[in-house]
Amino acid sequence: MIITKINPANLEDFYIALGTEGIGAKILTAKSHIHTLLIKGLHTGAANILKQDALSIGADVAVPRGTILFETPTVDIVLIASDKHLKILAKKELSQPFGLKKVANELQSFITHKPTKTKIMGIVNANDDSFFEESRFLGDDAIAKIKQMIADGADIIDIGAVSTRPNSSIVEADEELKRIKPICDAISKHKLYEKAIFSIDSFTPSVIEYALQSGFTIINDITGLANDEVCLLAQKYEATVVIMHMQGTPQDMQKNPTYENVVAEVDQFFVERIEKAKRFGIEKIILDVGIGFGKTLRHNLLLLQNLEHFKRFGYEILLGASRKSLIEMVVLNTPTSERLSGTLAIHLDGIQKGASLIRCHDVKEHFQAIKMQEAIMYV
Repeated sequence: MIITKINPANLEDFYIALGTEGIGAKILTAKSHIHTLLIKGLHTGAANILKQDALSIGADVAVPRGTILFETPTVDIVLIASDKHLKILAKKELSQPFGLKKVANELQSFITHKPTKTKIMGIVNANDDSFFEESRFLGDDAIAKIKQMIADGADIIDIGAVSTRPNSSIVEADEELKRIKPICDAISKHKLYEKAIFSIDSFTPSVIEYALQSGFTIINDITGLANDEVCLLAQKYEATVVIMHMQGTPQDMQKNPTYENVVAEVDQFFVERIEKAKRFGIEKIILDVGIGFGKTLRHNLLLLQNLEHFKRFGYEILLGASRKSLIEMVVLNTPTSERLSGTLAIHLDGIQKGASLIRCHDVKEHFQAIKMQEAIMYV
C-alpha cells in the first residue's frame, strides 16, 4: 500500500482519471477544497446560528468563549468549510436574521473557481526615470523591444511614459503624450496589436484615449479608476480596466503607509471601485493589489500570502512585483539588476495562489519558468 497527497490544482481531472463518473468527479471536487475564513464583527446571534448550521452539514465554526452566552454584541469567528459546505450555507443563511443574508452572499464568492491560464504582461517604459533602467525604451528601440517580448512569449505589452516609482516626479499630460505618441503610432502602423494585446499604463485621459485609438485594449490605472473621465473612456472603447490599489500617490505613498488590516482594506477598496466600474457600464475588469504602492514589507508579504482571497470577486488577478524593493528588504544588498530570482519566486508562488496575469520585465525567463510550473501543476 502507498499513500500520497493529491495536487489540489487538478482534482476533477484526477477523479475522472481514477474512473469516477463525470458528475461524481464534480461532487467530490466540491468536497475537496477546504476554506478557512475569518469573519470579523459578526452579530453574536448570527455566530450562534452559523455555528449550528455549519455543524449540521459537517463544517465547523470556531467562536470565542462566551459567544453562546452573548457576552459581547459582536464576535470574530473562523468558518472551516468545503466548497460544498459553502454552497449549502449560502442558501441556508439567506433567510436568517442578524445580517446573515449578507454573509450568505459573501460566502458564495469564495467557492473555488477553475484555474485560468497564466498570461505574461511585458513592461516597456517610455521614460528615463523608471526604477529599473533596463526597462526604459524610446522610439524605435521601444518597438524593437516590443517585438522581442512578443517573440519571447509575452501575451500583453504594458507601455507607460511616466514613472510611478516612490518619489517620482510629476509629468505634465502634454509631455506624457509626447513620449507615448511615436510608439502608439508605430503599433498602429505595423498592426502589432494583431500579434499581442496592448495595455496603456496611465491615468491621464488624453494619453489613454490616444492609446485606445491606436489599438490598445487595456487601461492599467494605478489610481484604480479614481478619475471619472477614465471610466467614460473605458466604457466608450469597451476597454478592459486594471483596478490597482494604492495608498496615497507615487510622490508620498511610501512615507508612512498604515493599515489596520491590509487585506480587508484592499478588499473594501475593490468592492467600491468594482461598483463604480459597473455604474459606468464597465464589465471587463482585472484586479491588482498594488505590491509596493503604499505598503511596507509586511503589508506586501501579507497581500502575497493572501492573494487567493481576492479571487472571490470572480475577476482575474494581476501580480506585478518585478524587481521591486521588497526583494532587497528580504535579501539585503540586492540591487535592482540582481532581483530576477526573487521576482520569479514571488510570481510563481502568486500563480499558485490565483494570479493569472504576471507583469514583468524579464519575459523570456518568466515564460520558461511558468511553462515548467504549469507542466508540474497540471500533469
